[in-house]
Amino acid sequence: MQNSSPEAPPESPVGRRFQILSLDGGGIRGLFSAGLLATWQDNLGHPITDHFDLITGTSTGGIIAIGLGLGLQPRELVEFYRNHGPNIFPGRWQKPFRWFRHWRRSKFGNKALRESLEDAFQHKLLGHSRKRLVIPSFDLGNGGVRVFKTAHHIELATDHKVPAWKVAMATSAAPSYLPAFRGIDHRRMVDGGVWANNPCMVGIVDAIAKLAVPLENIHVLSIGTTNALTYPPDHLDQGGKLRWAKWAPEVIMQGQSASAAGQGALLLGRDRFLRINPQMPDGLFSLDYADAGKLLAAASHEAMHTEAAVRERFFAHLAPEFTPFHQSN
Repeated sequence: MQNSSPEAPPESPVGRRFQILSLDGGGIRGLFSAGLLATWQDNLGHPITDHFDLITGTSTGGIIAIGLGLGLQPRELVEFYRNHGPNIFPGRWQKPFRWFRHWRRSKFGNKALRESLEDAFQHKLLGHSRKRLVIPSFDLGNGGVRVFKTAHHIELATDHKVPAWKVAMATSAAPSYLPAFRGIDHRRMVDGGVWANNPCMVGIVDAIAKLAVPLENIHVLSIGTTNALTYPPDHLDQGGKLRWAKWAPEVIMQGQSASAAGQGALLLGRDRFLRINPQMPDGLFSLDYADAGKLLAAASHEAMHTEAAVRERFFAHLAPEFTPFHQSN
């Protein structure tokens, strides 16, 4: 039933439990997140998205979030990564001088990513999502954050018109790995991971600010893309630009993700915030390389060990159908 207030969502979540699925960035390691969701859903027997009121995702997590919102099943997203990943991030043997190129320009072009996303999302717009979506990006030209959202508030009147593949390009243009994306109003959009690699807090803030959900009603399932067991070398303590060039992106992403997870857990309490981000041996997976079989095996293993907790804490809730404002009149 539509709320009488002009600024309330068509179906108001105020006064009831509200669940958020948050998906980290991490390049090709998004296969882990997709595999984890796919295993849970296989055992569940119905769409896992039925249990979430809002999905937020950054970079590769944004691609998964958009796919889920558009009705793609987790197994289809697993196949997306398996089929298109090698073309988006070609192996070193295909481009022997790619390592040298990376010092001067983006390591990869974005043609393969664009074609893959257009193939996956076709002509669908962000507004075709069946779930509320919150997708972080960064406007390099204006030096400000940019968050793409479905029309779950009366003020959100433009993003729903943007092709879904363009939003996916904007959130996943990882600096130094992929060129900035200029396909939305000629703005220079880069990976949302530069400020919200773990977007759980972005989702929490949106639920409170745009949907007026009381903090005590919010429950978050936050999924990472694995965390490498690394020990930054001692020479970084006094290192300059050259020494930090390799380590800075990973340290910044890990620091931001850990900070967001800590803030989310502090705000909600451990009983309403569950973080899944297993540690893996250093060098096993990276942003642009992963052995698909090993990554899916890791996802299967983690799904087995976490399913009981996830089922108990999240799968009893059924999210009401989402009706965006642009379809409610």
